[in-house]
Amino acid sequence: MSSDPLLLSESHEWSGLWWLPGAPDERVPGVLRYDRDGGATLSLIGTFENRIMTEDSPWLTAVHEGSRTWEVMHGVAESREITLLDCVPTSTKRTMGARVDSPDRQAVRAQTVLVGVHTADEDDSLFEALQVSVENLGHWGAEKVFSGFIGAPEGARFDGSGSISAKPLESTSVTVDGTEFTLDHRRTAPSFDARRGETTGRIRDAAFVRIAPPGGCSLSSAIRSAKSIQDLISLATHRAAGVIWLRLKLTGEGPGAERHPAERYVEVLYSPAAVGERDAKAIDHHRVFFTCDDIPFEEIILRWFEVRDRLHAATDLILALRYAPAQYLESRLLMAAGAAEALHRALGIEERPMPTAEFKKMRAAMLALAPEDQRERLKSAIRNDVNLRERLNALAERPDQQAVSELVPDLDRWSRRTVKARNDLAHEGRTPDHSMEELVAVVEATTGIVILNLLHEIGLPADRQQKIVREHPRLRSIAEWAKAELVTPES
Repeated sequence: MSSDPLLLSESHEWSGLWWLPGAPDERVPGVLRYDRDGGATLSLIGTFENRIMTEDSPWLTAVHEGSRTWEVMHGVAESREITLLDCVPTSTKRTMGARVDSPDRQAVRAQTVLVGVHTADEDDSLFEALQVSVENLGHWGAEKVFSGFIGAPEGARFDGSGSISAKPLESTSVTVDGTEFTLDHRRTAPSFDARRGETTGRIRDAAFVRIAPPGGCSLSSAIRSAKSIQDLISLATHRAAGVIWLRLKLTGEGPGAERHPAERYVEVLYSPAAVGERDAKAIDHHRVFFTCDDIPFEEIILRWFEVRDRLHAATDLILALRYAPAQYLESRLLMAAGAAEALHRALGIEERPMPTAEFKKMRAAMLALAPEDQRERLKSAIRNDVNLRERLNALAERPDQQAVSELVPDLDRWSRRTVKARNDLAHEGRTPDHSMEELVAVVEATTGIVILNLLHEIGLPADRQQKIVREHPRLRSIAEWAKAELVTPES
C-alpha cells in the first residue's frame, strides 16, 4: 500500500535545494510551503536573476521595467523530486552594498506543485493513471462498506457488546472510449487509540476514482479528468464538490524509473474550483439528486461523459453557480438565461421559424424598402432564429411533465417574465418591472428547469425526477417561489 495522499486542505512544507532546469548546478536553498488559501510559496536563501536586462555596450547594462517569470523550477527535498510550475517571483531582496553582508532573499509563488517527479512541461505524458478523491464520492457511490452488530439479547436493552465490520475491498470499472474508470477504495487496517480515559477503535475507508487513459496522460489532461468527476458529483449533490486529493501514477518509463522499480505516485497540489474537506460531515441523503443506487456506476459514467461533451456550455454555466455562487442577482439572471439558451442549442431541437428560402425572400423585400446606408445594419438584425421564450418553452417540454408542473405551475408566465427580465437587464441595465421577489423566482425557476433537463438527459427515471422536486429542499423552495411569484393572478 502506498503512502497516504497529500490533502489539498492541509498545510505542507519541504526544505531543500532548488534550481532552474537550464542550470542544474546553480542550486539555491529554500523552503517550500503550501496551504489551501495561500497556495505554494518558495522562500529562497539566495536569488535567481529575475531582472530583465540588456547589455547595450561592454560597459553599460540596462535594467528594464518588469520581472522574469519561470515556467518550471526543480527541487529536491526529503528524498523526493519536486517540480514547481508557473513560477512568479513576488519579492526579491538583494543586499549588495549593505553595511552588513547577509544573503539575498527571494519569494516565488508557484501555481502547481508535483511531489515525486521532475518534469519540464505539464503536457508531458509521464503518467499511466490518475486517482482523485472528491467530497461525498463515497455517499454518491452508494456502496455499503460498514455494517454493525449491537448486543441486545431477547429484545433487552443494549448490553454493551457489539461489532463493526468492513466488507472486503472491491472496485467497479467501466471503459469509455478506451479510458478505464474505476470506483475504488483506500482503507486503513483496524487500529486502537488507547487514552487515559477511553479507548477508540477505528477503520477509515475512503472512496476514490481511478482513471487510466489508453495512452497515458499528462498533468494538464489529468486535471481535466479530475474536474469531470468533480462536476459529476457536483451535479449529483447540487453543491460544490471539492477535490480532496489528486495523485498520478508514473509509467514504468518515467523519469527515474530505473532507480525506483516499484510503483511510484506523484502528489499534485493545485487550486481546483473547490478544495474538499475530508473530515467534514457528509451530505444529508435528502439533498442528493441521485446516487449509484439510481443509476449504476457503469451506466452513469457512460452517460455523463456523453452528456458533458454534448452540453458542456450549459453544464459549466449551471455548475458555476455551485462552485462560486454569484453575489449579485442580476449576474445570476444572465447565467441562468444563458445556460437555458446554450442547453437548447446543444440539444439540437431548434427549428427555424420560417423555411430558409422563404425567409431570404422576405428579408430581401424588407431591405429593398430600407435606406441604402442602413441596409447592412438591418441585414444583421433580421434573423431567422428561435427566440428565448420559444427556447424556454421547448426545454420545459423535455423532462417528466409531472415534475415540471410541480416545479413551475404556470409555465407561460414563467417564460414571459424570464424573457422580460433578461431583455430589460441586457438592453437597459435594470429590471424596473420586476420586484426583487419575482426576480429571485425567475432565476431559481429557470435554473431548476435547466437542472431537470440535465437530469433527464443522463437518464434519471421519471419517478426519481418527481421525488426530487417534492423532497429536495432546494427544489421545494424553487417550487414555492414559483407558486408565489410566477402564477398569473385570477381575473
